Amino acid sequence: MARSATPEARVDRWVDEFMSYVEFEKGLSPNTVAAYRRDLIVWQNYCALKKLKPKAVTPGDVTDYLDRLRSGKPPAASPYSPSSVARMLVSLRALYRFLVNERHLDVDPTAKVGSPKRPRSIPKAIPVEDVEELLGLPADDLLGRRDRAVLELLYGTGLRISELVALDVDDVDLDGRVVLVRLGKGSKSRRVPLGRAATKAVSAYVTQSRPQLAAKAKQATARGALFLNARGGRLSRQGCWKILKGYARMAGLEDEVSPHTLRHSFATHMLDGGADIRVVQELLGHASLATTQVYTMVSDNRLREVYFAAHPRARPKGK
Repeated sequence: MARSATPEARVDRWVDEFMSYVEFEKGLSPNTVAAYRRDLIVWQNYCALKKLKPKAVTPGDVTDYLDRLRSGKPPAASPYSPSSVARMLVSLRALYRFLVNERHLDVDPTAKVGSPKRPRSIPKAIPVEDVEELLGLPADDLLGRRDRAVLELLYGTGLRISELVALDVDDVDLDGRVVLVRLGKGSKSRRVPLGRAATKAVSAYVTQSRPQLAAKAKQATARGALFLNARGGRLSRQGCWKILKGYARMAGLEDEVSPHTLRHSFATHMLDGGADIRVVQELLGHASLATTQVYTMVSDNRLREVYFAAHPRARPKGK
C-alpha cells in the first residue's frame, strides 16, 4: 500500500497548486505572488507545529493562528502588526477559497473568522527641510550619483521601492521628463512627470556612473536595469532600502525614515502645495481615491497648525 503524505507535505502541495494558479492563471504581479508565498509559508509552519490534518482545520485553528501572530508565539518570531495580521488572513482566505473551488475541501475554515480591525494610521511624512538635507548627502562620485538619483526619484515621483528597482533605462525619458512605471501595484502602468532636481540627478547618474557599473555586469539580463549595484547587477529592494537607511542615519533621521517615508512625504507635500487629490491619486497609482484621502489627514493637520499660528482670534492669549 502506498505510503500517505504527511500533513505538512499535503499543505505544501496545496499551497504550490494555489501559487501556480495566482501566478499563471490569474496573472497577478510578481510582488503579489511573492507576498502570498511569504504569508502562506508561515501558515505551513503553523500546520507543522500543531500537526494539523489539512482537511480537519477548523475556524478555531485559524483564530489560534492569528492570535499567535499578534502575540509573537511560534510560528511567529516576533509579534506582527495588526495590518500584517489582517493581510495574512486575506492570504489564507484566498488559499481556502481556491481549495473549496477546486473541491479539495467542502468547507472553508476561514469563512466565519472575523477580520481583525486595522487601526487607521496617518502616513508619516518628514518636513521639506529634512528631505532636502537627506537628498543633499550623497557624494559626487560613482555610487554617490546613483544614490542621489535613487533618493531624488523616490521623493520626486512618489514611486514605491519595488517600482523603482524594476525600472529599466528605456522607462525614463529625460528629454520629455517623464518616467513610465510598467509594473505598478495591480500590474497597472502609469506615467509620472520628472521634476527638475530628479531629472538632473538621473541624468548625471546615467551619463557618468551607470556605464561604469554596467561594465561590471556578469549577466546580460541586468544590463537594461536603470539602477545597478556595485557589481553591475540590478539593484534590489533590500539594496535600495540600505541606501535610504544609510543616508537617514547620516542625517539623524534613522528613526523617522522607512521605505515608504519618501512616498508619504511626496504625497503630503504635494497636497500642502495645493495639488488636487485626484492628481496625487494618479501619480501614486492608487486605484481608489479613498486610499489617497488618508494623506489629507496629514494636510489637515498642517492647515490647523497654520491657522492657529496665524489667525489673531485663534492664537492663545499672550502669543
